[in-house]
Amino acid sequence: MDEPDPLELLNNLEGILESDPLIDEIGFIHPSQFVLLNEDVGTPSTSVGSVQKTNFRTLFWIRDHKLGISTKVLFPLYVAAKNAFVEAYKNYKVLHRDDKNASMCSSSSSLGLESELMKHSRALLILSCDFGTAWNSRKLVLSKKQSLSMFMNELIFSSVILSHSSKSEQTWSQRRWVIKMIAGNCSNLQEIMERESELVKKLAERSKMNYRAWYHRCWLVSYMSAEQVLQEFNKSREWAGLHVADNSCFHYRARLMLRLFEEPEHSQAQDASFDPELHKLLKDEFNWVEKLIKRYVGREALWLHRRFLLTCWIRYFACSDHDRSLPSNQRNIRTVDIDMLIDNDLELFRSCTILPDSDFEDYQAQASFAATYMVWLKKQLAGALAIDIQNVETSRLKSLLTDACPEKSLLWNYLPELCEIT
Repeated sequence: MDEPDPLELLNNLEGILESDPLIDEIGFIHPSQFVLLNEDVGTPSTSVGSVQKTNFRTLFWIRDHKLGISTKVLFPLYVAAKNAFVEAYKNYKVLHRDDKNASMCSSSSSLGLESELMKHSRALLILSCDFGTAWNSRKLVLSKKQSLSMFMNELIFSSVILSHSSKSEQTWSQRRWVIKMIAGNCSNLQEIMERESELVKKLAERSKMNYRAWYHRCWLVSYMSAEQVLQEFNKSREWAGLHVADNSCFHYRARLMLRLFEEPEHSQAQDASFDPELHKLLKDEFNWVEKLIKRYVGREALWLHRRFLLTCWIRYFACSDHDRSLPSNQRNIRTVDIDMLIDNDLELFRSCTILPDSDFEDYQAQASFAATYMVWLKKQLAGALAIDIQNVETSRLKSLLTDACPEKSLLWNYLPELCEIT
C-alpha cells in the first residue's frame, strides 16, 4: 500500500476537526488497535466525507466525540501541519505588519488568513502541544478579535489538548491567559472557575504528581469568591484523604486556607480578627491531619501540611501573653487551644517514634519525619509557649534521626546548633 500524501492527511484531520466541534478527547493509537476498536462497538468508525472517500479508516477513528489518530502517520502529519502553519503565520504577519497596512487590507482577506492560521495551528498543536509559536499566534488573533465566544472555544480546545498531554506547560499557560482576558468581561466567571477546578481534579486522577495542573488550580484561587473558596476547601478534603502521598493537593488546601485568612475582615492587626468559624476550620484540619498521620505511616506530605497548619495557628490565633500556670477558666480560648496543640504534638511525637518493626521502611520514615518535625517545632516556638517542647532532649532526637537516616549522620552532628532558639 502506498504511503498517504501528508497534505491529504492534514486535510483529513482538519476536516474531522471542523465536522465535529464537540470533540473532547484525542488519543494516539497503534495501527493494530483500529480493528479492535471497531469490533468493540460492532460497526465501522464514523468519519467525515473526505476520510471515507480515501479509505483512511485505519488512520483516523472518531465516535462519540472521541478522536483517535494512528501513530503510523504522526510524523508526516506533523511535517505537513508545521509547514502549513509556518506559511499561514508568515502571510498573516505580512498582512498585519503595521496598523496602517492592517487598516488598508480587505476584511475578507484578513478573515481568510485568520481562519487559516487558527485551523493550521490547531492541527499542529494537537500533534505538538508545546509548540510555543503556534500558541502565540492564537493569542495574537484572539487579542485582536476580543470575542468572548472565541475565548470560550479556546478553553474547549486547550482542554482537548490536555486530554492526551495533561502536563503540557504551554497549554496550561494558554488557559491562564484566556482567563485573564475574560475575567473582567465575563458574567459567569465563577462557573468557569468551577469547571476549571473539576478539570484539574479529573486530570489529577489520570496522572499522578501533575504539578502543572495543581499549580493552575492554585492560581485559580485568586479569581474565586470567598464562598467558592470555602466550597473548594470542603470538596478537596475527600480527594486529599485518598491521595496522602500527593503533596500537591495539600498545597492547594493550604492556598485555599491562606485566601480565607487574607480576607479583610480577618486582619491580624485587630483583636476582633478572631473568627470562630476559621478557628474551628483550622482546628478540624489539625485533627484530620493527625488521624491521617496515624493511619498512613511514613507520608511526608502529611507532616509538611501539619507544619503549615501550626504556622497559621501561631500567626493568627496564638497569644503573646501565655501563662500555663493559670487555670483554664482564666485563660482565653486561643491560649488553651495552643496548649492542647502542644500536648497533642508531644503525644504524636512519642507514638510515631515507636518502631514496632525496625525493618519496615515506612516506620523508619515516620520516626524520621516526627523527629524533624520536633526539631522544626523547637525552632518555631519560644518562651513559655515552648517549655514542654524544649524539654524534648536534643540527644534523643539525634539518636532517632541517626537510626532512621544513618546516611545523614554528618548532618545530625550539627543538630544541637539547629535546635538553638535565635
